[in-house]
Amino acid sequence: MKKAYDFVIVGAGAFGAWSARFLQQNGARVALVDAYGPANGRSSSGGETRVMRMGYGPDDFYTLMAQRSLPLWEELALEVEAELFHRTGVLWLSNDADEYTKGMVDIFEKNDIPFERLDQAALRQQHPELKFDDASWGLCEPGSGVLMARRGVELLVYALERSGLSYIHAAAIAPRGTGKVNEILTARGESIPAGQFIFACGAWLPRLFPELLRDRIFPSRQEVFYLGPPAGDDGFRPPRMPVWLYHLHPDIPYAIPDIEGRGFKIAFDRHGGAIDPDSDERVVGSGSLSRLREFLTNQIPRLKDAPIFGTRVCQYENTWDGDFLIDRHPDFENVWLVGGGSGHGFKHAPAVGEYLTSLLLNKARPELRFSLASKQTSQARKVY
Repeated sequence: MKKAYDFVIVGAGAFGAWSARFLQQNGARVALVDAYGPANGRSSSGGETRVMRMGYGPDDFYTLMAQRSLPLWEELALEVEAELFHRTGVLWLSNDADEYTKGMVDIFEKNDIPFERLDQAALRQQHPELKFDDASWGLCEPGSGVLMARRGVELLVYALERSGLSYIHAAAIAPRGTGKVNEILTARGESIPAGQFIFACGAWLPRLFPELLRDRIFPSRQEVFYLGPPAGDDGFRPPRMPVWLYHLHPDIPYAIPDIEGRGFKIAFDRHGGAIDPDSDERVVGSGSLSRLREFLTNQIPRLKDAPIFGTRVCQYENTWDGDFLIDRHPDFENVWLVGGGSGHGFKHAPAVGEYLTSLLLNKARPELRFSLASKQTSQARKVY
C-alpha cells in the first residue's frame, strides 16, 4: 500500500508551488500534481513576465501582501541563482478624477513605500514616447517592477524536487461524495493518498468542481502583444521605460518594457470572453489587432507601425470582485480550494502560500474576503 503524503497539491502554478514550499519548509511531505507541467503554456503562471507592484488604490490589503511577497521572490532568486525580478519601476498614469490612484498616496505613506509624484510636465519630459493627454499627473513606485513568471515557477518546482517534493505529471480527478477524502485518482486510474488535498489549479477549478465554482470563478481570454521597438531606440527598455498602467482608458491598458530582448509587452486588462483552458486555441483575433493599432496610433505613435513579433493568449480566472478564494470545500473536511488569482495574483503567490500554511498547520484566523461564502455569482470587479 502506498504511503500517504501529508498534502497533495493539484496545480503546479504560482499558488500551488509556493504553498508547497511553505508546507515543505514546515516539515510536511508534499506531492505536487499537474496535468501539463509547472508554469505550462496553458496556465495563468506560464507567461514570460508579470508586474510586481504595491499600488492597489485606497485599500492596503493587497499592498501589504505585495510587500511581504517581493522579498520572498528575491530570496528565491538568490537560492536558484537566477534573475527573477527586474526593478524597472511602476508608473500609474492618472488625473484628479481618478480616486483609485489618488488613494495610493496615503497607503504608500502609511506603509513606508517609496513613491514619487510626477506632474504633467515631468511626465512629458521623462516619457515623451507616451501621448496620454488626459493624464495630468503620475505616481511612480521606484522599487517595483517585473517578475520573470514562467522561469520563477519552473525553478521553484525544481528546487522543491531537489528538497524532497514529489512532482507527479498527471491529470487529477476531483473527489466525489462528502466527508473525509483518503485519496484522489488520476485520469490514468492511479491513486494518490494523503492527509489533506489542496486544489490550486486556476482556470481548471470550475471544471473540477462545476456545481460549486462554475458561477464563482470566471476564466476569461486575455490577449498579449510583444512589439519590436525601432532599431537603436532605447526608449522602450529599462531604465528609460518603466512598467506603466493607464486606468483612465476604458480598456485599461498596461505595458511592460522590453525585458531581455523579448519585446515591448502591451495588453488590455479588461476581461475578455470565456475560455476553455484545455481545448481553446491560443490565437489572437483580428479585431484585437485593429484595436491595438488604433491605441498605438493615438497614444504611442512611435510604435504605431512597430512589428508584432509575438502574441500570447492566456487567461484570467477571477472571482466576482477579484478577491482570492482560499477556503475549505464545504463538502469535504480535508479538501481546500485556492484560486481566483489572475489577473493580479501572481505577485502575491509567496504570501498566499504562507497564509495557507498558517491555516493548515497553525489554525490561523481565516480572512473573510477569501471565503467561499463571500463569492457572488455576478461579476463586479473591484480589485485591480
